[in-house]
Amino acid sequence: MMYRIFTNMVTSTKFGNSGGQTGRPRNPVVDQAILRAALELFIENGVAGASIERIAKRAGVAKTSVYRRWSSREALLAQAIEVFRNATGFTTDLVDNTPPRDFVKLLLGACEMIARPEIRRLTARLIGSIPDFPKLIEVYRETYFLPRRQALDRALERVRAAGLLAGDVDLEALADMIIGAVMYRLIMPLSGENPASELRDHMIGLLRQAGFDVSAVAR
Repeated sequence: MMYRIFTNMVTSTKFGNSGGQTGRPRNPVVDQAILRAALELFIENGVAGASIERIAKRAGVAKTSVYRRWSSREALLAQAIEVFRNATGFTTDLVDNTPPRDFVKLLLGACEMIARPEIRRLTARLIGSIPDFPKLIEVYRETYFLPRRQALDRALERVRAAGLLAGDVDLEALADMIIGAVMYRLIMPLSGENPASELRDHMIGLLRQAGFDVSAVAR
């Protein structure tokens, strides 16, 4: 099953709403079942097909178990997306702890991950939901995307401070360029049989144009 990566989630992940709720501790097995069901239904059917009722049924729990943990469907779906992304290993902590000289290698490794079919379908679903379900992207952007973007900004600052980028480079524009190029290739992939290799080659060319030294990794 393509969502088996959920079975490797760290059980210390914070689930559901914050707000100082007290009472019986949450069951992480139930949390993971709900998140997995939410992700599966979202990728299969989009937001419209991922109702709380359907999520609860697939997870094998009562709807009240879902409502006790998340304030809205959008909050649940946004967290399911982020938990899945974190389960791939590419977390904000990884970006923050990557030395400047390994930053290019990190980006190229990310190409291998984000070119996976399930990641591409997830991305298409998330972007496709914007016109009819704008609240989802709002929740995801504020809660999860912005911390990732800020981690990328910090990494680029460290790379520049290490003398591996020109001092006058516009880091905001560079971050936009990297993210935009990846998103474009995910949504409009080339017709080749190896999308990961194509995305990697595209990233190498992009980083070279931006002034990165890619001689150690370029084929």
